[in-house]
Amino acid sequence: MIKLGKFMKLVQNENMKIYRRIRTWIMLGFIIGLPILISVGKLLTSDSNTTSSWGMMHIESVFSFILIIIFTVVIASETVAGEFTWGTIKLLLIRPWSRSAILLSKYISTMLFALFLTVIAFAVTYLINFALFGSSQAGEILGGFGGLSNGEFMLKFYLFQFISLIIIVTFGFMMSSAFRSSGLAIGLSISLLFAGSIVTGILASSDKKWVEYVLFMHLDLTTYINNPKGSISNHPMSLGFSLAVLAGYFILFNAISWTVFKKRDVAA
Repeated sequence: MIKLGKFMKLVQNENMKIYRRIRTWIMLGFIIGLPILISVGKLLTSDSNTTSSWGMMHIESVFSFILIIIFTVVIASETVAGEFTWGTIKLLLIRPWSRSAILLSKYISTMLFALFLTVIAFAVTYLINFALFGSSQAGEILGGFGGLSNGEFMLKFYLFQFISLIIIVTFGFMMSSAFRSSGLAIGLSISLLFAGSIVTGILASSDKKWVEYVLFMHLDLTTYINNPKGSISNHPMSLGFSLAVLAGYFILFNAISWTVFKKRDVAA
């Protein structure tokens, strides 16, 4: 049984690999810079008295999450495949750590990176918009008929988006573990991100019950914020059902990752 303190050092080592790279700070620069540019551009081109700070925060958060998912997928895809590509996986495996512990440390460090970017995005979008447009310009009611305040809506929006992020990143992590190819893992994960709405639209027209268990149908949990049955009229579902389906895929993706990684031959 690995002691927690020693395991946390393993996680710390993986974090160091992430944050010592220049590209990580470039990614952070995009997360900080994008909402600032959008808000300043909006301020310069429109009447600030009619601009909703909450509405701007919502718009910027959509773009921010796309970047966060892409950046985290890149990290997740290379954290395993990169070790095989560079040959450093052998140095890890000769240490007194089980393969499960090594893979878990990589997964945790990746999710901590995603959480870090998400917190930064929330803080930046909140601060810049309320600094430029003021808290009195509530304007748009994001909660709609759901009875939520703007603040409650945004907290749910971030939570649901982060859950979807976890699933997509876990998929990329699985592909990286299974195929040792970071390029393939990144490409397929980003395809999962952008093709989701297209596939959902196609499947939504079907009256088959099995489509309700397809991953794409549940990646956008934000539809449940204002509508407890979701936005797909042919297949009304609940948030609990979508979370259960996503949990099933989460377990499946991780099971494949651990099984393949533990059996992977790393001989020269």
